[in-house]
This record gives sequence, C-alpha cells and structure tokens, in this order.
Amino acid sequence: MRSVAGFAIRIGFFSLVVLLGSVHGFYLPGSYPHKYQVGDPLLVKVNSLTSIDTEMPFSYYSLPFCKPQEGVKDSAENLGELLMGDRIENSPYRFKMYTNESDILLCRSDPLTPENFNLLKKRIDEMYQVNLILDNLPAIRYTKKDDYFLRWTGYPVGIKVGDAYFVFNHLKFTVLVHKYEETNVARVMGTGDAADVIPTLDKSGSGGLPQGWMVVGFEVVPCSYLHDSESIKSLRMYNKYPAKIQCDPTTVAMSIKENQPIVFTYEVSFVESDIKWPSRWDAYLKMEGAKVHWFSILNSLMVIAFLAGIVLVILLRTVRRDLTRYEELDKEAQAQMNEELSGWKLVVSDVFRAPSHPMLLCAMVGDGVQILGMAVVTILFAALGFMSPASRGALITGMLFFYLILGIVAGYAGVRVWKTIKCGDHSGWVSVSWRVACFFPGIAFLILTTLNFLLWGSHSTGAIPISLFAVLLLLWFCISVPLTLIGGFLGARAPHIEYPVRTNQIPREIPPQKYPSWLLVLGAGTLPFGTLFIELFFIMSSIWMGRVYYVFGFLFIVLILLVVVCAEVSLVLTYMHLCVEDWKWWWKSFFSSGSVAIYIFFYSVNYLVFDLKSLSGPVSATLYLGYSLFMVIAIMLATGTVGFISSFWFVHYLFSSVKLD
Repeated sequence: MRSVAGFAIRIGFFSLVVLLGSVHGFYLPGSYPHKYQVGDPLLVKVNSLTSIDTEMPFSYYSLPFCKPQEGVKDSAENLGELLMGDRIENSPYRFKMYTNESDILLCRSDPLTPENFNLLKKRIDEMYQVNLILDNLPAIRYTKKDDYFLRWTGYPVGIKVGDAYFVFNHLKFTVLVHKYEETNVARVMGTGDAADVIPTLDKSGSGGLPQGWMVVGFEVVPCSYLHDSESIKSLRMYNKYPAKIQCDPTTVAMSIKENQPIVFTYEVSFVESDIKWPSRWDAYLKMEGAKVHWFSILNSLMVIAFLAGIVLVILLRTVRRDLTRYEELDKEAQAQMNEELSGWKLVVSDVFRAPSHPMLLCAMVGDGVQILGMAVVTILFAALGFMSPASRGALITGMLFFYLILGIVAGYAGVRVWKTIKCGDHSGWVSVSWRVACFFPGIAFLILTTLNFLLWGSHSTGAIPISLFAVLLLLWFCISVPLTLIGGFLGARAPHIEYPVRTNQIPREIPPQKYPSWLLVLGAGTLPFGTLFIELFFIMSSIWMGRVYYVFGFLFIVLILLVVVCAEVSLVLTYMHLCVEDWKWWWKSFFSSGSVAIYIFFYSVNYLVFDLKSLSGPVSATLYLGYSLFMVIAIMLATGTVGFISSFWFVHYLFSSVKLD
C-alpha cells in the first residue's frame, strides 16, 4: 500500500482561505520555506520503490543502485510514514544551489549477480517507480501524450523492449528556484521608525541582507545511456565523466546483462521560476477533468440532499398526523382504535424491550462513536491545512492520535447505552468498557497481522516492524484502554435515559411479514452509498493509483451529508417496522444505515476488477481485499451508530408524545 503525501484544500470556504493565503504568502501550518545561498549543498533523499501493479513497496537499496559514501541512513520518520510503508533514506545525489553540473559520475556497480539480475528484471516487469525527494518535494516527471502533458511522481526503474531489459541509469534533473522574499518587518510592525533601522532587499540582493533562493520545483528526466564501463574504472564518485552525455528520453541503450556492471550518472540544471513558495505544490495537486469532477459530485449531492429532504418531510408529516389523530380521540375511541387498527401504537409495551446481545450492540455503538469522531476531527484538521503535503504521514498519525484520545467518548457512549437498556442498572459496565476497547481494535489487529505476514514473506517495506507492533500494542493498552475505562466510569455515573412507557413481561407476538425484514434493511444502504460513490472513486484512486487527494473541505461536506442521510434512512425504516408491529428495531436500525458498507465492499471489488487491471498476483489481491475489509468494517460501525442513535431518539420522541392511561 503506497504512501499518500499530505494535502491542501481547494473547495468552498476552505479553498478561499488557502487562495487568500497563497496571495499574501500564507504558509501551511508546520511548513516553512528553507532559504539557500548560492553554492549551498542540496541533499536528495530516496523513498520506497512503489508500483500500482503490486501495491507492495520495497526499499530503494534493495536494487543494485549507488549508495552514498557515508552509508545508508534513515531520515526522521513519523508513525504515519511507517504504517504507510514509507522508508525515506539518504541518497548519493548531491547538488549545489544554483550551480549547473553535467556529466557527473555517480558510481559503477558491481557485476550483476544472477540474483540481482533476476530481481532487476522482475521490478521492471512489475513497473516499479523510483521516488526521489528534494527539499520535501517529490521528483515529478512529465510525459507528452497527443497534445497534453501527463504528470508522474518518480521515474520507472527501467523498461522492457522485446526480450531485452533496459535500465534508466542517467538522470537529468531540473530544479526550479525562486528568490527568497524577505518579509518587510517595518510593514508588518506598522511603525515609521523601524524603516530607518531594518534594511530591505532590492532586486540585486543589496541592502545589507544576503540574497537567498527557495526550491519550488523538482523535475527529473530518466535516460538509458550506454556508458563505457572500462573507461571509468579509475574515476571516483562525483568525478567528471570523460565523454559528453546526451540524454535522449525517447531512446534506450543500456541493456542489463548478467555479470555486467551498470554505470550511473546524472546532470542538474537550475531554472529561475515565477512559482512562489506557497504555490509549489500546485503541480502535484492539479487534476485532469476538474470541471467534470466537480459537476458530477455537486450534481449527485444536490439530488441526494433533495431526496433525503423529501423523505424527512413526508415522515414528519405522517408521524405528526398520526399523533394528532390519536390524541384528539377520547379514551373509549382510543381503545376502540387500538382494537381495530394495527400499527406502531400496538407495540407500545414492547418497543423498549431489551434487544438480543445487548453487550455486543453497546460495544459496536461505542466503537462507532469513536470512529466517527476520529473521522470528523481528522478531516476538519486536514481541511484547515494542518496535514499539508509537506507533512508525510501526518494524516495517518493524526487519525491514530484522535482515535486514541476519543476512547473516553467511546467508553462513555457504550456504557450509557448499556445502562439505558438495563433501565438504570450499571452493573457490568466494566465488561462493556473492555468490549468497547477491544472489539474494533481487535479486528483491526487481526487483519493487519495477517496482511503483515504476507508483506514479511515478500520482504516489502510495507511490513510493520516488530518494534512498531510493540509500540501500537503499548498505545492500545496504555492509552486507549485506560481512557475507555475512564469513559465507561463516567457513563456508569451519568443518569440513564428513562423510557416513556412501561414494558410488559410477556413479549407481543410479531405478525408474519409478507417479505423478510432484513431484505429491506440490506437494501436501505443504497441511498447513503449514493452520497459518496463518486467521491469514493477519487479516494480509491489516491490510495491505489498513487494520486494525491486534497479536497478535504468538500469531503467534510460529503461526510456531513452522509450522516444526515444515514440518520434519515434508519429513521424511516424503523418507522416502517413499527407500523407492521415489528418491535425488534434495535439491530435493524443499526444495520439499515450500516449496510452501506456492503455496497462499498462490492464497489471495492468492482474497482479491483475493472480499474486495477494491472494488479498482479494473489498476494497483491489479498492485500487489497484485506485493506478494503478493514475500511468497510470501520464504515459499518460509524454509519450504523448514526442510524441507531437517530432511531433511538425518534422512537423515544414518538412514544413519549403518546398519551396513555
């Protein structure tokens, strides 16, 4: 599973914030420009090799590439990068700011052993990409197709032509730079006296302060060039190659052969650009067909919102009419009406009867509250720019952090529901809290452990190290579990929600139904699925196709709309079940909105078959399905919780409005 870099926001109010910030030198939170003087060293880093053909990342130095003289060193990584399979390391590429260099020898590899030769061919067949990073910017590559340019991050390891394999062993780098714009402190301070003390820069860089440059772009053109490996035996790294190298990306010449070395070279040129530092990520965030993208999503959301509004209005009018007719009758007429009519009024003594497996329901509701809260807070912070493209792994790290902290809310919600079901009896709240703390994390741990064994067997950098597993377990049992228990304790002390009606000891028999009630429950997920299936395509593409997803402001709107539709769908189905005297609404209300996860899983399978046609091998398909299963379980818990809470509120409101003897 490839890493997804951070994102910016471009839609609605949030897009306005970013746009205004770009005009006035706004910097994303936690991200600041780095000023370089002419001749300062620029260090290029390497990330994991990635491919949309296998979705399994591998270390850059797993292939016979040149290694830095000081040895391979890991860069500072956060938890999110490790979980997403990023392995950022130093590289042998060395630049000097605003110093053009050409024909630079990097190294002459050892003769390819049979193992390295076969591995290199395998990586070329699997379309692996090399990912380079300069000043936190990924290397970008442009290819021309017809009359427009395609943008790619990284460059391919090599290419197969006929039966021969060619490696890209010469890289032509272009670094886009922009003059460092020193802030005029006098203007910021707003004092006239400061202008006489603080010097400002002119275009030539004079005025007392040194002129600097910022990196605003990093482009690479890979070439396959046939070097004379014998002529450079006496040369060392960074020496000048004895002949002029002509980089032609349209031809390939360096074929790999067993027991033959590979010579690696590079060149770099610096180009002054008009791109300002806050806009340097725009090249990575551009999307083809953006107008069609926005039109399709907005059209879908408007239709779904309109239909959901109609359903809600009809439902409220129907319920209010029933209540008005029922309350206008006298007691004798009410009794006669109860005998003659069937409907929700006849299950008044059974509607709050405890459901089957109440402890499991409480655990799922508690976990759903925790997951939904994590999603809302994370997307909101991402929309505000705190998880910027420059902060790799920040999104996953933020999600994990918010999930752990919200354990206290999960424990409170689960125990509060348990105490309500037990009519105020809080005994057993510790057991409920433990189930809340272990239900979803236990499922996630089981799925990720299984997938991790597959990644370990493939020697992929996507495999979670044993040390990181230990860290995750410590976070689980030392932070999440205690906070959940604290939340459960608070929930046990909180007052329970009193039922408006009494429950008979003998349950009422449910009349036979014309159709299975679960069939309607499963079909109810289609409406919530309609609110997000278009956005789901772009999210899936960002995860599995290496594209950047950044419209978190719009995603936040989609999430709110999804919550509203899930609540309405569950509310409508609960009312329909009560009208046919089916008082077992607890679990049905949960799964009526939670069934959207089934359609998302079917969509994931469809995406695998029709969009990820290049995905090869049973291991890659198993990883994809495993991650998809993990995702749909989380969605099922979150949406099911929305449906359950809205239905409980509706049933409580409905029967508290009925006048009974």
